[in-house]
Amino acid sequence: MASSSLDTEAGQAHKAGDGGYTTAATAHAVDTDSWQQVGLLLVTGFNCAYVLSFSNLMMVPLGWWWGAACLLFIGAAAWYANWLLAGLHLVDGHRFIRYRDLMGYVFGTRMYYITWFLQFITLLLGSMGFILLGGRALKAISAEFTGDSTPRLQWFIAATGAMYFAFAYFVPTISARRNWLATSAALTLTFDVALLAVLVKDGRSSKQTDYSIHGTQQEKVFSTLGAIAAILVCNTSGLLPEIQSTLRKPSVSNMRRALALQYTVGAAAYYGISVAGYWAYGAAASEYLPNQLGGPRWASVLINATAFLQSIVSQHLFTVPIHEAMDTRLQRLDEGMFSRHNMACRLVARAVLFCVNVFN
Repeated sequence: MASSSLDTEAGQAHKAGDGGYTTAATAHAVDTDSWQQVGLLLVTGFNCAYVLSFSNLMMVPLGWWWGAACLLFIGAAAWYANWLLAGLHLVDGHRFIRYRDLMGYVFGTRMYYITWFLQFITLLLGSMGFILLGGRALKAISAEFTGDSTPRLQWFIAATGAMYFAFAYFVPTISARRNWLATSAALTLTFDVALLAVLVKDGRSSKQTDYSIHGTQQEKVFSTLGAIAAILVCNTSGLLPEIQSTLRKPSVSNMRRALALQYTVGAAAYYGISVAGYWAYGAAASEYLPNQLGGPRWASVLINATAFLQSIVSQHLFTVPIHEAMDTRLQRLDEGMFSRHNMACRLVARAVLFCVNVFN
């Protein structure tokens, strides 16, 4: 194996948890959470505002047969891949709390930096998507009351970015989200049930639904590849070691229990919405489902409001690796997260990150 890159970001390491394995220094909490907490985090994290686009992204390009087959096959493959990856959390006396650390240890420093770049770019783009979806939810709520005089989307995107910034600042780590998981779960359940109810109502009232796949042969090929990529993204986060680092020992078996919860309860929810949206609207399914919901005004407001509020919590999961890297680099590790110096550093770091995401 190549030499370890555990100290690439932090100039120190320590013995902690799981039988004295060497763990890279980090500003964030390690060894604190139960598997039930992490499992609920995964379920609510993946059942986020992105599900409002899943019917259009995943089912419309593939149709019923290939869509269902790809959902099941890719979901099972992602579960197995993450199950295997969870077993690599502890290797040769090292506990890997970051994806890039594991890649650097196995393949060398070059792969460490390649993984660092690809992971952070993907997470930044995902964060931008969250901000856009949150802004669209706020605008949809406003449109229900103001009609054509609704402000431009950019104002709602800025407001969403400000809310995300505040949450990321005051709830700085994955483990710190424990006090918000019950709220997130309640919002997720409300959002999913309300959306499914309206979709079933619209589907039953539709007399003729077109399920054919439209476009030229070339368009179909590219849209199919995009759908497969979307199914993969909705099933795996690309930051499993970062999530697993918060688990109490035995961290491997606990992570696999949490994954089982994600790929059963969690997948049933976001797959159910994807299939219901396609069943209700077919090839006409919108890239943002609330735009075509036929329910009453209160249902549209409820769905958009709960989707927005839940996204504040869930988006934090997918930006934590970036926050952790900046916090570990800038903060004093011998002080608490809420020391004066660390709070000032975190304020600057979070502000820079969300300004980049909002204004790009």
